[in-house]
Amino acid sequence: MTGDDEAVRERVRSAVARALGARVREIELLSAGLGLRRFARVRLAPGGPAPSLIARVEAPEDPAGRPAGLAPEPPLEPIRALLEREGLPVPRRFGADDGVELLEDLGDVSLAELAPQLPPAERSALYADACALVPRLQRVADPGGVAAFSRRLDAAQLAYKGELFATHGLGRGPSAAERALVRDAFARIAQIVEAAPQRLAHRDFQSANLHVRETPQGRRLAMIDLQGAWLAPPEYDLVCLLRDSYVELPEAEIAQHFEATRLALPDRPDPDVSALRFALLGVARKGKDYARFLDVASRRGDRRALAFLPTTLRHLRASARAAAARDAAWRALAELVASLPEPTCAP
Repeated sequence: MTGDDEAVRERVRSAVARALGARVREIELLSAGLGLRRFARVRLAPGGPAPSLIARVEAPEDPAGRPAGLAPEPPLEPIRALLEREGLPVPRRFGADDGVELLEDLGDVSLAELAPQLPPAERSALYADACALVPRLQRVADPGGVAAFSRRLDAAQLAYKGELFATHGLGRGPSAAERALVRDAFARIAQIVEAAPQRLAHRDFQSANLHVRETPQGRRLAMIDLQGAWLAPPEYDLVCLLRDSYVELPEAEIAQHFEATRLALPDRPDPDVSALRFALLGVARKGKDYARFLDVASRRGDRRALAFLPTTLRHLRASARAAAARDAAWRALAELVASLPEPTCAP
């Protein structure tokens, strides 16, 4: 056990005592993602509000993980409470203290872990359930006082993603012309994003952030990692889910889910406009993910995500090809992405 681990345990133990007046029986530290936030499963002594809960422990933010000059992510509340009031599946909150949120234990099974084990029909049905959450999110109105409605995917965010991709995603020794091509492409994506309808988006609506619970009524999904919610074009969360680095769906299934969800969106966007935005947002999202996986491995020595580079690159190439097929102005970008070398690094 490291000193950091023991410090996390002590923060959790103190938070449970102060916020809930409960006694901890056991604290199990859970595997962390690429962010610095820590999580623990807390088993409580009899008399607590639940047999177990999840402690979400805030940590100092990695300043390289967001654009310079932009504020860090807001806290989990009140966006969690708003989505709960709207009937969306989110974890209950038992309390909080000193940067530790005490939340419902949704179990260990995420869509990322379960989907590869399912027969195609069952997997597709579960993804249809996940996609059905996107229109529901977009119908949530701004009640005032919720930071998500004052945040949005904007030119600064997209410039950051483009710079990350130009710096870390083009392989060794990219030329000045290649860097300029990427920066110009992401600036043009920003113009299209600015002109699109702006709807509430989870922002990280990927399989790892959808937990699956077995109930008497069948499998049910619940969303976690909600604090990053913001306004974005209607296709943004679909890009996160269907162009996910952790689960690679067949292209035909991606198209099927995309079209079914487009028809259910509040705006019901034009099919051609929506498909182009889906492709370009895929370029921005997957270009950023591809570069960030490489950057985190290099800068922090955390090589776990390198295993997902091949899937990420395939999604990036598919998005760039789709954009170029709809508008020749994106052909040069698609050719550059197609020329990227196959990842050879292993975790």
